[in-house]
Amino acid sequence: MMRENKTKNVYFIGIGGIGMSALARWFKFRGFGVSGYDRTPSELTARLEAEGIDVHYDDDTSRIPQDASSTLVIFTPAVPDGLEELKYVREHGYRTVKRSEALGEITRDQTCLAVAGTHGKTTTSTLVAHILTEAGDGCSAFLGGISKNYGTNLLMSNTPTAVVEADEFDRSFLRLHPAIAAITAMDADHLDIYGDIGQVHEAYRSFASQIHETLILKYGLPITESHTGARIFTYHFDNPKADFHSSNLRLAPDGHYSFDLVYPGGTLNDIRVGALGWINVENSIAAAAVCLCYGMDGQKLRRAIGSFAGVRRRLDEHVNRPGLVYIDDYAHHPEELSAAISSIKGIFPGRRITAVFQPHLYTRTRDFAPQFAEALSAVDKLILMDIYPAREEPLPGVTSELIFNDVKCQEKVMTDTEGLMPLLEKENPEVLVTFGAGSIDRFVEPIKRMLSER
Repeated sequence: MMRENKTKNVYFIGIGGIGMSALARWFKFRGFGVSGYDRTPSELTARLEAEGIDVHYDDDTSRIPQDASSTLVIFTPAVPDGLEELKYVREHGYRTVKRSEALGEITRDQTCLAVAGTHGKTTTSTLVAHILTEAGDGCSAFLGGISKNYGTNLLMSNTPTAVVEADEFDRSFLRLHPAIAAITAMDADHLDIYGDIGQVHEAYRSFASQIHETLILKYGLPITESHTGARIFTYHFDNPKADFHSSNLRLAPDGHYSFDLVYPGGTLNDIRVGALGWINVENSIAAAAVCLCYGMDGQKLRRAIGSFAGVRRRLDEHVNRPGLVYIDDYAHHPEELSAAISSIKGIFPGRRITAVFQPHLYTRTRDFAPQFAEALSAVDKLILMDIYPAREEPLPGVTSELIFNDVKCQEKVMTDTEGLMPLLEKENPEVLVTFGAGSIDRFVEPIKRMLSER
Protein backbone atom coordinates (compact mmCIF):
# COMPACT_ATOMS: atom_id res chain seq x y z
CA MET A 1 0.00 0.00 0.00
CA MET A 2 2.73 2.42 0.96
CA ARG A 3 4.60 1.66 -2.26
CA GLU A 4 7.53 1.92 0.10
CA ASN A 5 10.17 2.15 -2.63
CA LYS A 6 8.38 5.25 -3.92
CA THR A 7 6.71 6.87 -0.92
CA LYS A 8 9.12 8.98 1.12
CA ASN A 9 6.76 11.39 2.86
CA VAL A 10 3.43 10.91 4.61
CA TYR A 11 1.36 14.04 5.12
CA PHE A 12 -1.58 14.04 7.57
CA ILE A 13 -4.60 16.33 7.32
CA GLY A 14 -6.05 16.29 10.84
CA ILE A 15 -2.87 14.95 12.46
CA GLY A 16 -3.95 15.83 16.01
CA GLY A 17 -6.76 13.27 16.27
CA ILE A 18 -6.14 10.33 18.58
CA GLY A 19 -6.21 7.76 15.76
CA MET A 20 -4.33 9.97 13.29
CA SER A 21 -1.53 10.73 15.74
CA ALA A 22 -0.97 6.99 16.32
CA LEU A 23 -0.60 6.47 12.56
CA ALA A 24 1.76 9.45 12.32
CA ARG A 25 3.96 7.89 15.01
CA TRP A 26 3.90 4.54 13.19
CA PHE A 27 5.13 6.08 9.91
CA LYS A 28 7.78 8.12 11.75
CA PHE A 29 8.99 4.92 13.46
CA ARG A 30 9.17 3.28 10.03
CA GLY A 31 11.47 6.02 8.73
CA PHE A 32 9.12 8.10 6.58
CA GLY A 33 9.16 11.90 6.56
CA VAL A 34 6.03 12.81 8.53
CA SER A 35 4.30 16.20 8.81
CA GLY A 36 0.77 17.50 8.96
CA TYR A 37 -1.95 20.03 9.64
CA ASP A 38 -4.43 20.33 12.46
CA ARG A 39 -6.90 23.07 13.28
CA THR A 40 -5.81 23.67 16.86
CA PRO A 41 -2.74 22.94 19.01
CA SER A 42 -3.29 20.34 21.73
CA GLU A 43 -1.37 18.13 24.11
CA LEU A 44 -1.29 15.46 21.37
CA THR A 45 0.14 17.80 18.72
CA ALA A 46 2.70 19.15 21.21
CA ARG A 47 3.90 15.58 21.81
CA LEU A 48 4.11 14.91 18.07
CA GLU A 49 6.21 18.06 17.65
CA ALA A 50 8.44 16.98 20.55
CA GLU A 51 9.01 13.69 18.68
CA GLY A 52 10.27 15.58 15.62
CA ILE A 53 7.07 15.71 13.55
CA ASP A 54 6.38 19.06 11.86
CA VAL A 55 2.81 20.22 12.66
CA HIS A 56 1.20 23.51 11.58
CA TYR A 57 -2.20 25.04 12.38
CA ASP A 58 -3.04 27.25 9.36
CA ASP A 59 -4.81 25.89 6.29
CA ASP A 60 -1.68 26.49 4.18
CA THR A 61 -1.04 24.49 1.00
CA SER A 62 2.61 25.64 0.85
CA ARG A 63 3.36 23.39 3.86
CA ILE A 64 2.44 20.21 1.94
CA PRO A 65 5.49 18.30 0.56
CA GLN A 66 5.74 19.43 -3.05
CA ASP A 67 6.56 16.10 -4.71
CA ALA A 68 3.15 14.48 -5.20
CA SER A 69 4.63 11.26 -6.58
CA SER A 70 6.56 10.47 -3.37
CA THR A 71 3.96 11.75 -0.87
CA LEU A 72 1.07 9.77 0.60
CA VAL A 73 -1.68 11.96 2.10
CA ILE A 74 -3.79 10.52 4.92
CA PHE A 75 -6.87 12.47 6.01
CA THR A 76 -9.55 12.05 8.64
CA PRO A 77 -13.24 12.17 7.61
CA ALA A 78 -13.73 14.72 10.41
CA VAL A 79 -11.98 17.31 8.17
CA PRO A 80 -14.43 19.39 6.04
CA ASP A 81 -14.29 18.93 2.26
CA GLY A 82 -13.88 22.69 1.85
CA LEU A 83 -10.45 22.72 3.51
CA GLU A 84 -7.96 24.25 1.04
CA GLU A 85 -5.26 21.67 1.79
CA LEU A 86 -7.65 18.78 1.10
CA LYS A 87 -8.83 20.36 -2.14
CA TYR A 88 -5.20 21.00 -3.18
CA VAL A 89 -3.98 17.40 -2.76
CA ARG A 90 -7.04 16.05 -4.56
CA GLU A 91 -6.47 18.42 -7.49
CA HIS A 92 -2.69 17.96 -7.77
CA GLY A 93 -2.28 14.20 -8.16
CA TYR A 94 -1.43 13.19 -4.59
CA ARG A 95 -2.42 9.71 -3.45
CA THR A 96 -4.99 10.37 -0.71
CA VAL A 97 -6.48 7.77 1.63
CA LYS A 98 -8.66 7.91 4.73
CA ARG A 99 -7.12 6.96 8.05
CA SER A 100 -9.16 3.74 8.08
CA GLU A 101 -7.79 2.67 4.67
CA ALA A 102 -4.21 3.17 5.86
CA LEU A 103 -4.89 1.21 9.05
CA GLY A 104 -6.56 -1.59 7.10
CA GLU A 105 -3.53 -1.94 4.83
CA ILE A 106 -1.01 -1.84 7.70
CA THR A 107 -2.83 -4.62 9.57
CA ARG A 108 -3.77 -6.75 6.54
CA ASP A 109 -0.62 -8.92 6.67
CA GLN A 110 -0.69 -9.28 10.47
CA THR A 111 -2.85 -11.22 12.93
CA CYS A 112 -5.35 -8.45 13.70
CA LEU A 113 -7.15 -8.42 17.06
CA ALA A 114 -9.85 -5.72 16.97
CA VAL A 115 -12.34 -4.27 19.44
CA ALA A 116 -15.45 -2.51 18.14
CA GLY A 117 -18.45 -1.02 19.94
CA THR A 118 -20.18 2.28 20.61
CA HIS A 119 -18.61 2.32 24.06
CA GLY A 120 -15.98 0.29 25.90
CA LYS A 121 -13.76 -0.25 22.87
CA THR A 122 -10.89 2.06 23.86
CA THR A 123 -10.37 0.58 27.32
CA THR A 124 -10.90 -2.99 26.12
CA SER A 125 -8.47 -2.71 23.17
CA THR A 126 -5.89 -0.98 25.37
CA LEU A 127 -6.23 -3.78 27.94
CA VAL A 128 -5.80 -6.45 25.22
CA ALA A 129 -2.61 -4.67 24.10
CA HIS A 130 -1.39 -4.42 27.72
CA ILE A 131 -2.02 -8.14 28.37
CA LEU A 132 -0.10 -9.14 25.22
CA THR A 133 2.75 -6.73 26.05
CA GLU A 134 2.98 -7.57 29.76
CA ALA A 135 2.29 -11.29 29.64
CA GLY A 136 2.77 -12.43 26.04
CA ASP A 137 5.11 -11.87 23.11
CA GLY A 138 4.06 -8.24 22.57
CA CYS A 139 2.07 -6.59 19.80
CA SER A 140 1.72 -3.43 17.78
CA ALA A 141 -1.33 -1.46 18.89
CA PHE A 142 -3.26 1.46 17.43
CA LEU A 143 -5.32 2.81 20.32
CA GLY A 144 -8.08 5.39 20.63
CA GLY A 145 -6.75 6.76 23.92
CA ILE A 146 -3.53 7.27 25.83
CA SER A 147 -2.57 4.14 27.78
CA LYS A 148 -1.63 5.11 31.34
CA ASN A 149 0.80 2.18 31.52
CA TYR A 150 2.80 3.31 28.49
CA GLY A 151 1.91 7.00 28.07
CA THR A 152 1.09 6.57 24.37
CA ASN A 153 -1.60 5.59 21.86
CA LEU A 154 0.83 3.50 19.78
CA LEU A 155 2.75 0.37 20.77
CA MET A 156 5.37 -1.03 18.38
CA SER A 157 6.60 -4.62 18.22
CA ASN A 158 8.24 -6.97 15.74
CA THR A 159 5.66 -9.67 16.47
CA PRO A 160 3.12 -10.05 13.62
CA THR A 161 0.17 -9.20 15.89
CA ALA A 162 -1.72 -5.90 15.73
CA VAL A 163 -4.34 -4.74 18.24
CA VAL A 164 -6.71 -2.16 16.78
CA GLU A 165 -9.58 -0.08 18.10
CA ALA A 166 -12.19 -0.56 15.36
CA ASP A 167 -14.07 2.73 14.96
CA GLU A 168 -17.64 2.69 13.61
CA PHE A 169 -17.59 6.41 12.70
CA ASP A 170 -17.88 6.79 8.91
CA ARG A 171 -17.98 2.93 8.76
CA SER A 172 -14.19 3.01 9.21
CA PHE A 173 -14.08 -0.45 10.79
CA LEU A 174 -15.20 -2.06 7.53
CA ARG A 175 -11.59 -1.62 6.32
CA LEU A 176 -10.44 -4.21 8.87
CA HIS A 177 -10.37 -8.01 8.49
CA PRO A 178 -9.56 -9.25 12.02
CA ALA A 179 -8.70 -12.80 13.06
CA ILE A 180 -10.34 -12.22 16.46
CA ALA A 181 -12.63 -9.33 17.37
CA ALA A 182 -14.86 -8.22 20.21
CA ILE A 183 -18.04 -6.17 19.86
CA THR A 184 -18.89 -4.42 23.13
CA ALA A 185 -22.05 -2.45 22.25
CA MET A 186 -24.24 -1.57 19.26
CA ASP A 187 -26.14 1.50 20.48
CA ALA A 188 -27.52 4.18 18.19
CA ASP A 189 -24.78 6.76 17.57
CA HIS A 190 -23.39 8.79 14.65
CA LEU A 191 -26.92 9.01 13.25
CA ASP A 192 -25.70 11.87 11.03
CA ILE A 193 -23.79 9.10 9.21
CA TYR A 194 -26.13 6.12 9.64
CA GLY A 195 -29.61 7.62 9.75
CA ASP A 196 -31.12 5.07 12.15
CA ILE A 197 -30.32 2.18 14.51
CA GLY A 198 -31.07 -0.36 11.77
CA GLN A 199 -28.20 0.97 9.67
CA VAL A 200 -25.90 0.93 12.71
CA HIS A 201 -26.72 -2.75 13.26
CA GLU A 202 -26.21 -3.49 9.56
CA ALA A 203 -22.70 -1.98 9.69
CA TYR A 204 -21.79 -4.09 12.75
CA ARG A 205 -23.07 -7.22 11.00
CA SER A 206 -20.91 -6.36 7.98
CA PHE A 207 -17.95 -5.99 10.34
CA ALA A 208 -18.79 -9.37 11.90
CA SER A 209 -18.79 -10.96 8.44
CA GLN A 210 -15.14 -9.89 7.99
CA ILE A 211 -13.88 -11.68 11.13
CA HIS A 212 -12.32 -14.96 10.11
CA GLU A 213 -11.64 -16.84 13.38
CA THR A 214 -13.48 -15.78 16.54
CA LEU A 215 -16.06 -13.13 17.49
CA ILE A 216 -16.39 -12.22 21.19
CA LEU A 217 -19.87 -10.73 21.45
CA LYS A 218 -21.48 -8.90 24.37
CA TYR A 219 -24.33 -11.17 25.44
CA GLY A 220 -27.65 -10.16 23.87
CA LEU A 221 -26.34 -8.17 20.89
CA PRO A 222 -28.26 -8.88 17.65
CA ILE A 223 -25.59 -10.81 15.73
CA THR A 224 -25.89 -14.55 15.02
CA GLU A 225 -24.03 -17.31 13.19
CA SER A 226 -25.91 -16.27 10.04
CA HIS A 227 -23.96 -12.98 10.00
CA THR A 228 -20.42 -14.36 10.28
CA GLY A 229 -18.29 -17.38 9.49
CA ALA A 230 -16.38 -16.88 12.76
CA ARG A 231 -17.18 -18.96 15.85
CA ILE A 232 -19.06 -16.83 18.39
CA PHE A 233 -18.46 -16.66 22.14
CA THR A 234 -20.50 -14.33 24.35
CA TYR A 235 -19.42 -12.35 27.40
CA HIS A 236 -21.23 -10.38 30.10
CA PHE A 237 -20.52 -8.66 33.39
CA ASP A 238 -22.34 -11.30 35.46
CA ASN A 239 -24.93 -13.16 33.36
CA PRO A 240 -24.22 -16.89 33.82
CA LYS A 241 -25.69 -17.63 30.37
CA ALA A 242 -22.68 -15.89 28.74
CA ASP A 243 -19.65 -18.03 27.84
CA PHE A 244 -17.37 -15.61 29.72
CA HIS A 245 -18.73 -13.95 32.89
CA SER A 246 -17.76 -12.95 36.43
CA SER A 247 -18.70 -14.66 39.66
CA ASN A 248 -17.81 -13.97 43.31
CA LEU A 249 -17.47 -10.20 42.73
CA ARG A 250 -15.77 -8.28 45.59
CA LEU A 251 -15.17 -4.54 46.06
CA ALA A 252 -12.09 -3.45 48.03
CA PRO A 253 -12.08 -0.20 50.06
CA ASP A 254 -9.84 1.44 47.41
CA GLY A 255 -12.58 1.07 44.77
CA HIS A 256 -10.97 -1.84 42.90
CA TYR A 257 -12.97 -4.98 42.14
CA SER A 258 -11.84 -8.61 42.22
CA PHE A 259 -13.72 -11.45 40.57
CA ASP A 260 -13.51 -15.03 39.35
CA LEU A 261 -13.69 -15.45 35.57
CA VAL A 262 -15.91 -18.30 34.44
CA TYR A 263 -15.09 -19.32 30.85
CA PRO A 264 -15.39 -22.40 28.60
CA GLY A 265 -12.01 -23.71 29.82
CA GLY A 266 -12.85 -23.50 33.54
CA THR A 267 -12.52 -20.74 36.14
CA LEU A 268 -9.71 -18.24 36.74
CA ASN A 269 -9.90 -17.23 40.41
CA ASP A 270 -9.09 -13.92 42.10
CA ILE A 271 -8.58 -11.52 39.22
CA ARG A 272 -8.03 -8.03 40.61
CA VAL A 273 -8.98 -5.28 38.16
CA GLY A 274 -6.33 -2.55 37.96
CA ALA A 275 -8.77 0.08 36.63
CA LEU A 276 -11.64 1.46 38.73
CA GLY A 277 -15.35 0.62 38.55
CA TRP A 278 -17.65 -2.27 37.66
CA ILE A 279 -17.54 -1.21 34.01
CA ASN A 280 -13.86 -2.21 33.97
CA VAL A 281 -14.78 -5.66 35.28
CA GLU A 282 -16.85 -6.06 32.12
CA ASN A 283 -14.09 -4.60 29.92
CA SER A 284 -11.64 -7.02 31.57
CA ILE A 285 -13.88 -9.99 30.78
CA ALA A 286 -14.06 -8.96 27.09
CA ALA A 287 -10.27 -8.43 26.90
CA ALA A 288 -9.61 -11.73 28.69
CA ALA A 289 -11.91 -13.53 26.23
CA VAL A 290 -9.98 -12.11 23.25
CA CYS A 291 -6.62 -13.08 24.79
CA LEU A 292 -7.69 -16.56 25.89
CA CYS A 293 -9.06 -17.27 22.40
CA TYR A 294 -5.71 -16.05 21.05
CA GLY A 295 -3.98 -18.69 23.21
CA MET A 296 -2.80 -16.63 26.18
CA ASP A 297 -1.88 -18.44 29.43
CA GLY A 298 -4.59 -17.82 32.03
CA GLN A 299 -2.31 -17.14 35.02
CA LYS A 300 -0.19 -14.64 33.10
CA LEU A 301 -3.37 -12.94 31.90
CA ARG A 302 -4.64 -12.72 35.49
CA ARG A 303 -1.56 -10.78 36.64
CA ALA A 304 -1.65 -8.45 33.62
CA ILE A 305 -5.26 -7.39 34.30
CA GLY A 306 -4.17 -6.47 37.84
CA SER A 307 -1.33 -4.24 36.59
CA PHE A 308 -3.49 -2.38 34.05
CA ALA A 309 -3.57 1.30 35.01
CA GLY A 310 -6.35 2.22 32.60
CA VAL A 311 -6.68 4.80 29.84
CA ARG A 312 -6.36 8.53 30.22
CA ARG A 313 -9.83 10.15 30.37
CA ARG A 314 -11.61 6.84 31.11
CA LEU A 315 -12.70 6.97 34.78
CA ASP A 316 -9.41 8.79 35.22
CA GLU A 317 -8.77 9.49 38.92
CA HIS A 318 -6.94 12.80 39.50
CA VAL A 319 -7.67 13.60 43.15
CA ASN A 320 -8.66 11.03 45.80
CA ARG A 321 -8.33 12.13 49.38
CA PRO A 322 -10.72 12.00 52.34
CA GLY A 323 -13.79 14.06 51.49
CA LEU A 324 -12.74 14.95 47.92
CA VAL A 325 -12.50 12.94 44.70
CA TYR A 326 -12.01 14.28 41.15
CA ILE A 327 -12.49 11.97 38.15
CA ASP A 328 -12.38 12.85 34.44
CA ASP A 329 -14.11 10.73 31.79
CA TYR A 330 -14.54 10.82 28.02
CA ALA A 331 -18.22 9.74 28.08
CA HIS A 332 -20.15 11.54 25.34
CA HIS A 333 -23.04 9.14 24.63
CA PRO A 334 -25.99 8.53 27.03
CA GLU A 335 -25.11 4.84 27.52
CA GLU A 336 -21.50 5.75 28.36
CA LEU A 337 -22.67 8.39 30.84
CA SER A 338 -25.04 5.92 32.53
CA ALA A 339 -22.32 3.26 32.82
CA ALA A 340 -19.74 5.75 34.15
CA ILE A 341 -22.11 7.35 36.69
CA SER A 342 -23.27 3.91 37.86
CA SER A 343 -19.64 2.81 38.25
CA ILE A 344 -18.73 5.94 40.23
CA LYS A 345 -21.73 5.47 42.53
CA GLY A 346 -20.60 1.88 43.08
CA ILE A 347 -17.07 2.97 44.00
CA PHE A 348 -18.17 5.83 46.29
CA PRO A 349 -21.57 4.80 47.69
CA GLY A 350 -23.51 7.51 49.48
CA ARG A 351 -21.28 10.38 48.35
CA ARG A 352 -22.68 13.46 46.64
CA ILE A 353 -21.74 13.56 42.94
CA THR A 354 -21.30 16.82 41.05
CA ALA A 355 -20.98 16.33 37.27
CA VAL A 356 -19.77 18.76 34.60
CA PHE A 357 -20.90 17.71 31.11
CA GLN A 358 -19.96 19.23 27.76
CA PRO A 359 -22.21 17.84 25.00
CA HIS A 360 -20.31 16.81 21.85
CA LEU A 361 -21.88 17.58 18.43
CA TYR A 362 -25.17 19.29 17.56
CA THR A 363 -26.49 16.16 15.83
CA ARG A 364 -25.82 13.91 18.83
CA THR A 365 -27.49 16.43 21.15
CA ARG A 366 -30.50 16.64 18.82
CA ASP A 367 -30.77 12.85 18.48
CA PHE A 368 -30.34 11.93 22.16
CA ALA A 369 -31.37 14.92 24.30
CA PRO A 370 -33.98 12.96 26.34
CA GLN A 371 -31.54 10.08 26.92
CA PHE A 372 -28.79 12.50 28.00
CA ALA A 373 -31.21 14.16 30.44
CA GLU A 374 -32.20 10.78 31.89
CA ALA A 375 -28.56 9.67 32.35
CA LEU A 376 -27.52 12.98 33.94
CA SER A 377 -30.51 12.99 36.31
CA ALA A 378 -28.66 10.28 38.27
CA VAL A 379 -26.12 12.80 39.68
CA ASP A 380 -26.78 15.16 42.60
CA LYS A 381 -25.70 18.36 40.84
CA LEU A 382 -25.20 19.02 37.12
CA ILE A 383 -23.12 21.79 35.58
CA LEU A 384 -24.03 21.70 31.88
CA MET A 385 -21.79 23.43 29.32
CA ASP A 386 -22.46 24.67 25.79
CA ILE A 387 -22.28 22.15 22.93
CA TYR A 388 -18.81 21.48 21.53
CA PRO A 389 -19.35 21.57 17.73
CA ALA A 390 -16.23 19.64 16.56
CA ARG A 391 -16.74 19.21 12.80
CA GLU A 392 -20.32 20.55 12.70
CA GLU A 393 -22.08 23.81 11.95
CA PRO A 394 -24.81 24.90 14.41
CA LEU A 395 -28.32 23.51 13.93
CA PRO A 396 -31.31 25.84 14.45
CA GLY A 397 -32.86 25.35 17.88
CA VAL A 398 -30.24 22.83 19.05
CA THR A 399 -28.54 23.99 22.26
CA SER A 400 -27.66 22.45 25.62
CA GLU A 401 -31.07 23.60 26.88
CA LEU A 402 -32.63 20.62 25.06
CA ILE A 403 -30.89 18.45 27.67
CA PHE A 404 -31.05 20.90 30.58
CA ASN A 405 -34.83 21.34 30.59
CA ASP A 406 -35.46 17.61 31.19
CA VAL A 407 -32.75 16.94 33.80
CA LYS A 408 -34.32 16.01 37.14
CA CYS A 409 -31.39 16.09 39.59
CA GLN A 410 -31.49 18.14 42.83
CA GLU A 411 -29.46 21.05 41.45
CA LYS A 412 -28.56 22.10 37.92
CA VAL A 413 -26.90 25.08 36.29
CA MET A 414 -25.68 26.03 32.80
CA THR A 415 -22.39 27.70 31.90
CA ASP A 416 -20.00 28.35 29.02
CA THR A 417 -16.25 27.67 28.87
CA GLU A 418 -15.41 31.11 30.35
CA GLY A 419 -17.77 30.61 33.27
CA LEU A 420 -16.75 27.09 34.27
CA MET A 421 -13.71 27.76 36.50
CA PRO A 422 -15.27 30.69 38.43
CA LEU A 423 -18.31 28.46 39.04
CA LEU A 424 -16.20 25.51 40.26
CA GLU A 425 -14.21 27.74 42.61
CA LYS A 426 -17.43 28.29 44.57
CA GLU A 427 -18.25 24.56 44.66
CA ASN A 428 -17.40 22.26 47.55
CA PRO A 429 -17.89 18.83 45.93
CA GLU A 430 -17.46 15.41 47.52
CA VAL A 431 -17.06 13.68 44.14
CA LEU A 432 -16.52 15.88 41.09
CA VAL A 433 -16.61 14.38 37.58
CA THR A 434 -15.96 16.06 34.23
CA PHE A 435 -17.55 14.35 31.20
CA GLY A 436 -17.20 14.95 27.47
CA ALA A 437 -15.24 14.42 24.26
CA GLY A 438 -14.71 18.07 23.27
CA SER A 439 -12.46 20.74 24.76
CA ILE A 440 -13.34 19.86 28.36
CA ASP A 441 -10.06 17.93 28.69
CA ARG A 442 -8.26 21.31 28.72
CA PHE A 443 -9.86 22.05 32.08
CA VAL A 444 -8.53 18.91 33.79
CA GLU A 445 -5.19 20.36 34.90
CA PRO A 446 -6.65 23.73 36.06
CA ILE A 447 -9.36 21.89 38.04
CA LYS A 448 -6.78 19.55 39.55
CA ARG A 449 -4.56 22.50 40.56
CA MET A 450 -7.50 24.38 42.07
CA LEU A 451 -8.62 21.36 44.14
CA SER A 452 -5.06 20.52 45.21
CA GLU A 453 -4.59 24.02 46.58
CA ARG A 454 -7.57 23.71 48.93
